[in-house]
Amino acid sequence: MRPFNPLIGALPRLLHLPAGGVGAWVASVLDQAVAESRRNRAGSEGRARAGQRDGVRRCGAALPRFAGRRRLGLAAALRDRFVGRAIGLLHERPAEPWTVDELGRQVGLSRSALHERFVELVGQPPMQYLANWRMQLGAGLLREGNATVATIAQEVGYDSEAAFARAFKRLVGQPPAAWRRASAHRADREPTGDGRPALGHAAAAVRSALVGA
Repeated sequence: MRPFNPLIGALPRLLHLPAGGVGAWVASVLDQAVAESRRNRAGSEGRARAGQRDGVRRCGAALPRFAGRRRLGLAAALRDRFVGRAIGLLHERPAEPWTVDELGRQVGLSRSALHERFVELVGQPPMQYLANWRMQLGAGLLREGNATVATIAQEVGYDSEAAFARAFKRLVGQPPAAWRRASAHRADREPTGDGRPALGHAAAAVRSALVGA
Protein backbone atom coordinates (compact mmCIF):
# COMPACT_ATOMS: atom_id res chain seq x y z
CA MET A 1 0.00 0.00 0.00
CA ARG A 2 1.31 3.41 -0.87
CA PRO A 3 1.41 5.39 2.37
CA PHE A 4 -1.03 8.29 2.68
CA ASN A 5 1.15 10.78 4.49
CA PRO A 6 0.00 14.38 4.00
CA LEU A 7 3.15 15.71 5.68
CA ILE A 8 5.47 13.90 3.27
CA GLY A 9 3.21 14.87 0.38
CA ALA A 10 3.62 18.51 1.37
CA LEU A 11 7.37 18.38 0.88
CA PRO A 12 8.84 19.31 -2.50
CA ARG A 13 10.44 16.51 -4.53
CA LEU A 14 13.85 18.07 -3.97
CA LEU A 15 14.77 20.06 -0.88
CA HIS A 16 18.25 21.59 -0.84
CA LEU A 17 19.65 22.61 2.52
CA PRO A 18 23.15 24.03 3.11
CA ALA A 19 25.61 21.96 5.12
CA GLY A 20 25.55 24.58 7.90
CA GLY A 21 22.60 25.84 9.86
CA VAL A 22 19.46 23.77 9.42
CA GLY A 23 21.38 21.31 7.26
CA ALA A 24 23.43 20.11 10.25
CA TRP A 25 20.62 18.10 11.80
CA VAL A 26 19.78 16.59 8.40
CA ALA A 27 23.32 15.27 8.08
CA SER A 28 23.20 13.85 11.62
CA VAL A 29 19.86 12.08 11.13
CA LEU A 30 20.84 10.59 7.78
CA ASP A 31 24.29 9.54 8.98
CA GLN A 32 22.61 7.68 11.83
CA ALA A 33 20.10 6.05 9.47
CA VAL A 34 22.89 4.85 7.17
CA ALA A 35 24.96 3.49 10.07
CA GLU A 36 22.06 1.64 11.68
CA SER A 37 20.85 0.20 8.37
CA ARG A 38 24.26 -1.42 7.84
CA ARG A 39 24.11 -3.23 11.17
CA ASN A 40 22.24 -6.50 11.51
CA ARG A 41 21.99 -6.51 15.27
CA ALA A 42 18.87 -6.37 17.39
CA GLY A 43 17.41 -2.91 17.67
CA SER A 44 19.11 -1.43 14.61
CA GLU A 45 15.92 -1.20 12.59
CA GLY A 46 14.09 0.44 15.48
CA ARG A 47 16.82 3.05 15.91
CA ALA A 48 16.83 3.76 12.17
CA ARG A 49 13.07 4.27 12.19
CA ALA A 50 13.34 6.50 15.26
CA GLY A 51 15.83 8.63 13.35
CA GLN A 52 13.46 8.81 10.42
CA ARG A 53 10.63 9.92 12.71
CA ASP A 54 12.86 12.61 14.19
CA GLY A 55 13.71 13.83 10.69
CA VAL A 56 10.04 13.96 9.71
CA ARG A 57 9.21 15.82 12.93
CA ARG A 58 11.88 18.42 12.22
CA CYS A 59 10.73 18.78 8.61
CA GLY A 60 7.20 19.28 9.87
CA ALA A 61 8.34 22.03 12.20
CA ALA A 62 10.12 23.75 9.31
CA LEU A 63 7.25 23.51 6.83
CA PRO A 64 5.39 26.66 7.97
CA ARG A 65 8.48 28.74 7.11
CA PHE A 66 8.46 27.43 3.55
CA ALA A 67 4.70 27.89 3.23
CA GLY A 68 5.18 31.64 3.24
CA ARG A 69 7.31 31.39 0.10
CA ARG A 70 5.24 28.90 -1.90
CA ARG A 71 2.09 26.83 -1.61
CA LEU A 72 2.99 23.52 -0.01
CA GLY A 73 -0.36 21.73 0.26
CA LEU A 74 -0.78 20.62 3.85
CA ALA A 75 1.47 23.34 5.24
CA ALA A 76 -0.69 26.05 3.72
CA ALA A 77 -3.88 24.17 4.60
CA LEU A 78 -2.94 23.87 8.26
CA ARG A 79 -2.31 27.59 8.44
CA ASP A 80 -5.79 28.26 7.10
CA ARG A 81 -8.30 29.04 9.82
CA PHE A 82 -11.06 26.85 8.38
CA VAL A 83 -9.30 24.06 6.48
CA GLY A 84 -6.76 23.55 9.25
CA ARG A 85 -9.57 23.06 11.75
CA ALA A 86 -11.38 20.68 9.39
CA ILE A 87 -8.26 18.54 8.96
CA GLY A 88 -7.80 18.47 12.72
CA LEU A 89 -11.34 17.20 13.22
CA LEU A 90 -10.93 14.47 10.59
CA HIS A 91 -7.73 13.29 12.24
CA GLU A 92 -9.08 13.48 15.78
CA ARG A 93 -12.37 11.71 15.04
CA PRO A 94 -11.99 9.66 11.83
CA ALA A 95 -14.70 7.19 12.82
CA GLU A 96 -17.45 9.81 12.95
CA PRO A 97 -20.01 9.77 10.10
CA TRP A 98 -18.69 13.00 8.63
CA THR A 99 -20.37 14.90 5.82
CA VAL A 100 -19.13 18.10 4.23
CA ASP A 101 -22.24 19.81 5.64
CA GLU A 102 -21.41 18.77 9.21
CA LEU A 103 -17.73 19.55 8.79
CA GLY A 104 -18.61 22.99 7.49
CA ARG A 105 -20.94 23.58 10.41
CA GLN A 106 -18.17 22.63 12.86
CA VAL A 107 -15.65 25.05 11.36
CA GLY A 108 -18.08 27.86 10.50
CA LEU A 109 -18.25 27.67 6.70
CA SER A 110 -20.92 26.70 4.22
CA ARG A 111 -20.65 23.32 2.52
CA SER A 112 -19.69 24.80 -0.84
CA ALA A 113 -17.19 27.27 0.63
CA LEU A 114 -15.42 24.59 2.65
CA HIS A 115 -15.32 22.18 -0.29
CA GLU A 116 -13.84 24.83 -2.58
CA ARG A 117 -11.31 26.02 -0.02
CA PHE A 118 -10.28 22.46 0.91
CA VAL A 119 -9.72 21.43 -2.70
CA GLU A 120 -7.76 24.60 -3.41
CA LEU A 121 -5.35 24.09 -0.50
CA VAL A 122 -5.19 20.30 -0.09
CA GLY A 123 -5.74 19.20 -3.69
CA GLN A 124 -8.65 16.85 -2.99
CA PRO A 125 -12.17 17.07 -1.52
CA PRO A 126 -12.67 16.60 2.22
CA MET A 127 -14.39 13.23 1.93
CA GLN A 128 -11.67 11.85 -0.33
CA TYR A 129 -9.07 13.02 2.17
CA LEU A 130 -11.03 11.29 4.94
CA ALA A 131 -11.30 8.05 2.94
CA ASN A 132 -7.55 8.02 2.35
CA TRP A 133 -6.87 8.73 6.02
CA ARG A 134 -9.22 5.95 7.14
CA MET A 135 -7.51 3.48 4.81
CA GLN A 136 -4.11 4.44 6.20
CA LEU A 137 -5.36 3.93 9.75
CA GLY A 138 -6.99 0.65 8.77
CA ALA A 139 -3.82 -0.60 7.10
CA GLY A 140 -1.85 0.19 10.24
CA LEU A 141 -4.28 -1.78 12.39
CA LEU A 142 -4.22 -4.70 9.95
CA ARG A 143 -0.45 -4.77 9.87
CA GLU A 144 0.32 -4.23 13.55
CA GLY A 145 -2.46 -5.97 15.44
CA ASN A 146 -4.68 -9.04 15.55
CA ALA A 147 -8.09 -7.36 15.50
CA THR A 148 -10.62 -8.76 13.07
CA VAL A 149 -11.39 -6.92 9.86
CA ALA A 150 -14.90 -6.24 11.18
CA THR A 151 -13.51 -4.62 14.34
CA ILE A 152 -11.06 -2.50 12.34
CA ALA A 153 -13.86 -1.43 10.01
CA GLN A 154 -15.81 0.00 12.94
CA GLU A 155 -12.74 1.65 14.45
CA VAL A 156 -12.04 3.63 11.27
CA GLY A 157 -15.63 4.66 10.59
CA TYR A 158 -17.34 2.01 8.48
CA ASP A 159 -20.74 0.53 9.34
CA SER A 160 -19.88 -2.92 8.06
CA GLU A 161 -16.93 -5.14 7.22
CA ALA A 162 -18.17 -5.35 3.62
CA ALA A 163 -18.19 -1.56 3.18
CA PHE A 164 -14.66 -1.29 4.56
CA ALA A 165 -13.45 -4.18 2.38
CA ARG A 166 -14.87 -2.56 -0.76
CA ALA A 167 -13.27 0.79 0.02
CA PHE A 168 -9.96 -0.85 0.94
CA LYS A 169 -9.81 -2.90 -2.25
CA ARG A 170 -10.72 0.13 -4.36
CA LEU A 171 -7.90 2.23 -2.93
CA VAL A 172 -5.29 -0.43 -2.18
CA GLY A 173 -5.97 -3.06 -4.82
CA GLN A 174 -6.47 -6.03 -2.46
CA PRO A 175 -9.08 -7.08 0.10
CA PRO A 176 -8.02 -6.35 3.69
CA ALA A 177 -7.43 -9.99 4.67
CA ALA A 178 -5.30 -10.70 1.60
CA TRP A 179 -3.31 -7.50 2.12
CA ARG A 180 -2.70 -8.43 5.76
CA ARG A 181 -1.34 -11.85 4.78
CA ALA A 182 0.90 -10.37 2.10
CA SER A 183 2.15 -7.68 4.47
CA ALA A 184 2.99 -10.25 7.16
CA HIS A 185 5.25 -12.13 4.74
CA ARG A 186 6.88 -9.13 3.16
CA ALA A 187 10.38 -8.37 4.38
CA ASP A 188 10.72 -4.91 5.87
CA ARG A 189 14.06 -4.47 4.14
CA GLU A 190 15.21 -6.29 1.03
CA PRO A 191 18.96 -6.75 0.55
CA THR A 192 20.53 -5.28 -2.56
CA GLY A 193 23.00 -6.99 -4.87
CA ASP A 194 26.01 -6.12 -2.72
CA GLY A 195 24.34 -7.23 0.49
CA ARG A 196 23.66 -3.73 1.82
CA PRO A 197 20.09 -3.01 2.93
CA ALA A 198 18.14 -0.86 0.50
CA LEU A 199 17.62 1.69 3.27
CA GLY A 200 21.37 2.24 3.43
CA HIS A 201 21.57 3.08 -0.28
CA ALA A 202 18.55 5.33 -0.11
CA ALA A 203 19.70 7.24 2.96
CA ALA A 204 23.19 7.69 1.54
CA ALA A 205 21.79 9.01 -1.74
CA VAL A 206 19.45 11.43 0.03
CA ARG A 207 22.22 12.67 2.26
CA SER A 208 24.43 13.34 -0.73
CA ALA A 209 21.66 15.22 -2.53
CA LEU A 210 20.72 17.35 0.48
CA VAL A 211 24.03 18.31 2.04
CA GLY A 212 26.62 17.55 -0.57
CA ALA A 213 26.66 21.07 -1.99
